[in-house]
Amino acid sequence: MTYKEIATMVGSIGVPFSYYQFSEDTAEAPPFVCFYFPGDSDLKADDSNYATIRPLTIELYTDNKDFTLEATVEGVLASNGLPYSRDETYIESEKLYMTTFQTEVVINGE
Repeated sequence: MTYKEIATMVGSIGVPFSYYQFSEDTAEAPPFVCFYFPGDSDLKADDSNYATIRPLTIELYTDNKDFTLEATVEGVLASNGLPYSRDETYIESEKLYMTTFQTEVVINGE
């Protein structure tokens, strides 16, 4: 996948989204998604990176527990052939549920 294809995939969830965070002047009301690449898992050998592999984190924020929207995210990941793990946290200070989906993508171009 390219970075543009990943952004398109995240956009297909159907809620506002941003890379890493929304700026203060464009803050979104829930539900919304933030996604980012927290590092790399590149395939390396012989002093080279043979494959660019990026861990991808997608964070879904909702006011209330939203099983349907979570299933939408799972469906988007599955339809793109991406196995994932998930975790859930309630952010008391923000009164938000954060469901985190983690996967890895092979980057093929920009």
